[in-house]
Amino acid sequence: MAQCTLCFAFFILVPDSQAVMNSFSYRNGLLHAEDVALDRVANEAGTPVYVYSKAAFERNYRLFDVALDGTNHVICYAMKANSNLSVLKLLANMGAGFDVVSIGEFLRARAAGIPGSRIVFSGVGKTREEMRDALLGGIRHFNAESEPELAALNEVALSIGTVAPVAIRINPDVDARTHRKISTGMAENKFGIPLSRALEVYRDTEGMSGIKVVGVDMHIGSQLTSLAPFENAFVIVADLVKQLRANGHQIDRLDLGGGLGVQYSQTGDPPPAPRDYCELIKRTVGHLGCEIEIEPGRSIAADAGILLASVVYIKHGESHEFLVLDAAMNDLLRPAMYDAHHEILPVSQPRSGARMRRMNVVGPVCETSDTFARNSMLPVLVPGELVAFSMAGAYGAVMSSEYNTRPLVPEVLVSGSDMAVVRPRPDLDEIIGRDIVPGWI
Repeated sequence: MAQCTLCFAFFILVPDSQAVMNSFSYRNGLLHAEDVALDRVANEAGTPVYVYSKAAFERNYRLFDVALDGTNHVICYAMKANSNLSVLKLLANMGAGFDVVSIGEFLRARAAGIPGSRIVFSGVGKTREEMRDALLGGIRHFNAESEPELAALNEVALSIGTVAPVAIRINPDVDARTHRKISTGMAENKFGIPLSRALEVYRDTEGMSGIKVVGVDMHIGSQLTSLAPFENAFVIVADLVKQLRANGHQIDRLDLGGGLGVQYSQTGDPPPAPRDYCELIKRTVGHLGCEIEIEPGRSIAADAGILLASVVYIKHGESHEFLVLDAAMNDLLRPAMYDAHHEILPVSQPRSGARMRRMNVVGPVCETSDTFARNSMLPVLVPGELVAFSMAGAYGAVMSSEYNTRPLVPEVLVSGSDMAVVRPRPDLDEIIGRDIVPGWI
């Protein structure tokens, strides 16, 4: 029974029932990433380490692209989910656009060879310096989030003799029914301009000669597991576009954001498939004749990566047993920050009927919140064995830190039987050497 459960955990990584190829699976008793055994990765790169599947990234991108066939569309990958240059490059090769939220992400995209015409700049706190650099570097459009931002962007564009393309982000006050920390489309959230002020704000841009309004933007949250909130928001946006056009505004582009969820746990209903999400888009806004932009991130990256870790100790407490790993909350922050769940799988496939133990899975950081799972049923493991955190390709490495002076976790990309370290682990001398002690101490 334990063996079947573990196999099923990787079957659910595929978000579309038509996609049956698993990028992570057991072969000959060992967990593999495509054709590469994970113990090989551990031997060559050490642990903890993120491992990504090139085929999974490509498959997940293609699910959205095929589902939107027949529409004028651009899939702008939300690179905050995973911004490794190799990931950006492989998606760019497939024709992706990119959604960035800082000038750092913008420069990462440019470093991957992505032209500015395929980059959308989102975020509530763009500085004038960021605006200027993006305008000079080329930009598809800015998703403007407030009236002060529009005024600043107008001034910056005029100061360098250009015009900034803009989609104005609207807050539709729609409950995304997701974790409160990743809900972005309600009135209480910091994102976007209230729907009640939308017509007035669009009218005000007519007096800004440094601004060219090209469309409407909206994003209501992340990890949505129902289509109903999307439908509510899309219907609102469609009605707004009709009103704006009636008022004389040329609206050619709809940026609908992202947010489609993935299945982190074996329990519960699976989230909607990309094809169903895209069919909803066609049904609710397809008649408007706008170019459609979507910004999936998690749904492209999550199941394309795992975090590989080693067992350090088995600790017997008064009331619990603890599986202590060399991975910690600084490597994978989601459980500590969101109480997020990731299936934990032994790299060596347990035999059928293997004895299971109830364990709290923890890391070495000096925080009680450095806990990945509580009362998790796992096979008997010993120090030195390897485990993998599934669905870790999104919001894993990008949220990692050097807390406790622990080196940033490296990243490995696998393609078939090939593997490459695409971000090396820094050594401790390098980390410590970044600090500068002033002479007056």
